[in-house]
Amino acid sequence: MAVMERDTADGADHTHTHRDINGGWLRPAVFGAMDGLVSNLGLVAGVAGSDASNRVIVISGLAGLVAGAFSMAAGEYTSVASQRELVQAELEVERRELRRHPEDELKELAAVYESRGVEPRLAAEVARQLHEDPEQALETHAREELGVDPGDLPSPTTAAVSSFLSFSVGAVLPVLPYLLGATSLWYAVVLALAGLFACGAMVARVTARQWWFSGLRQLGLGAAAAAVTYGLGAAFGVAVG
Repeated sequence: MAVMERDTADGADHTHTHRDINGGWLRPAVFGAMDGLVSNLGLVAGVAGSDASNRVIVISGLAGLVAGAFSMAAGEYTSVASQRELVQAELEVERRELRRHPEDELKELAAVYESRGVEPRLAAEVARQLHEDPEQALETHAREELGVDPGDLPSPTTAAVSSFLSFSVGAVLPVLPYLLGATSLWYAVVLALAGLFACGAMVARVTARQWWFSGLRQLGLGAAAAAVTYGLGAAFGVAVG
């Protein structure tokens, strides 16, 4: 977001930008991919550790991809839909109050501006002008009282689809070497860890961390998950065998 400001000393225009602190589309996409990478890398490593055949590893990895992607999509859809329904219910309450008690709502909005240092007469005039348009009044009250924008509510379908796709992209990497004919777990581990490093580096765009730090941190977490599940798979494989 760019903000234009005028230098009061010399009259020169200058601009500065801020990062998107909400993360935009990047944050959920990258974190969804990382979730798929870590969970499926752990699953593949665990199955491989039990000395299973490549066929079993591939089937397990693909099953983990499909199950995890649908689980993520269903969870994201339910979460966002519930949040949206709650906001819409509160908006309806506010709409009803604006219709039944317009003067009280007008005073309430003016009081909000006064609490922020606006002179009382000016605060009352601003509130009056905003209340001339019912939809503008609703939008303003929603932002001030609920902290939401009625015209920019999240879409459950968009959230579910993006979560499904990003998880699937991440989860396919640990399985891809086996699908291409690899017979060693190391190919899957190296590819998955490279993907985790790339995802961690991309997160640095949101968090303002150094890219190599974020990348190495995510790589380390993924490697730890793979090592633990591989050890468990090996232990259970010996015990069952």
